[in-house]
Amino acid sequence: MTTHHDPATIRSILEDATTVAIVGLSPNKLRASHFVGYYLQRNGYRVIPVNPTVDEVLGERSYASLRDVPMHVDVVDVFRDAAAVPAIAEDAVAIRAGTLWLQFGVVSEVGADTAASGGLRVVMDRCMKVEHARLLGRMHWLGFNTGLISSSRTHG
Repeated sequence: MTTHHDPATIRSILEDATTVAIVGLSPNKLRASHFVGYYLQRNGYRVIPVNPTVDEVLGERSYASLRDVPMHVDVVDVFRDAAAVPAIAEDAVAIRAGTLWLQFGVVSEVGADTAASGGLRVVMDRCMKVEHARLLGRMHWLGFNTGLISSSRTHG
């Protein structure tokens, strides 16, 4: 299995993507998927909800499955149980997405292998919002990712 966790590859994925389909995007503002989708919208991404139980989330039409999405998807961001990932990975390959991104706690070796075998990049057990903030967001410019600011403090 090939997963990408190195900062250069993750940065490339984040910089190159414009459209993110979030599988399991919830309309509930207290859910992590909603917060991540909102953050991604605020940072210039087109967020496409994939959730068969709702008609719209974050002002965008929701689709029942990835195969129903009528536009190209750069990143498929998954907020579903790991057991659902192999089928989602097959759909991501079928629609020729660029990356399968599995959120914190979503780990599926089978799904990752399926996506990688289909030519997709795979990021697993990482939060797209956290990685964006770390590599491209304000925290990066403040020096948290450059070594200019240390996370440990010296008291003296």
